[in-house]
Amino acid sequence: MWNGSSVRDNVPSQVNYPKGLLAGQVAIITGSGQGIGAECARLFANEGARIVISNIDPVRGQQVADKINASGGMAVSVPGDLLKDENITNLVKAAAEFGHGKIHIIVNNAGFTWDAVIHKMTNKQWDTIVALHSTVPFKLIREAAPYFRVKDGEPRNIINISSTSGLHGNPGQLNYAMAKAGMAGLTKTIAKEWGPQFAVRANTIAFGHIETRLTASKAAGAFVEVDGEKIALGIPERQMQTVGDPSAFLDIPLRRPGSATEAAGAILAIASPLSSYITGQTISVTGGMNM
Repeated sequence: MWNGSSVRDNVPSQVNYPKGLLAGQVAIITGSGQGIGAECARLFANEGARIVISNIDPVRGQQVADKINASGGMAVSVPGDLLKDENITNLVKAAAEFGHGKIHIIVNNAGFTWDAVIHKMTNKQWDTIVALHSTVPFKLIREAAPYFRVKDGEPRNIINISSTSGLHGNPGQLNYAMAKAGMAGLTKTIAKEWGPQFAVRANTIAFGHIETRLTASKAAGAFVEVDGEKIALGIPERQMQTVGDPSAFLDIPLRRPGSATEAAGAILAIASPLSSYITGQTISVTGGMNM
């Protein structure tokens, strides 16, 4: 009952947030050798999770695992191209061994863009991006099903990473937009199939402009290889916006791009027990863009 004191008088001087939000859980994070995935791995490890680093580049993946282990966390790197089915099988097997027979979290984060306007997009561009951003997450979830369809009282969580391109479309990114749009349907179906009996939560996070190699200038030289072909990553220099430019980021109410740490923080928030009653949702993390 209110006793006449001000609201401010009733606010504690220090708020103590819970520690170890993911204590004892085993998390597979794909594409975690750099960028959002690496930050997600670091934040999850800080909250007590055992991290399975999945990355196509074994050196980058091992570097992330080494940093986590050196800081007192627990991580293992399981490299491999997830477009190859045997690497998905190996990833789940290794994760279950690392987790002593349990897997609690999957973050489907791996991917890149391979852009072209509709009439110039090749079958290879279409097939590769749709497979990487839609088929690979499905196959990984299917492979890990025995570790999620369980009734042991422990939380299970799947987080699929999408994009505003999937929500609103984007010129030059039909393949990426198509694949990312599919994440919402994948997520809702998981929530409806595995929620009632097994209490599995599934959510999609759609990112806007986050500072990664995909939103850096192409002049920076980042690339990936697909069957020996180098695919340049990033945004053409003429389309780049500069933070100091008064016209920059006018479509974002916060007037800036997000950082990889901020993006990873959103993933942690949804994975944590603080979001235990959130499932089947697509959550936009965009600085207010497209609202």
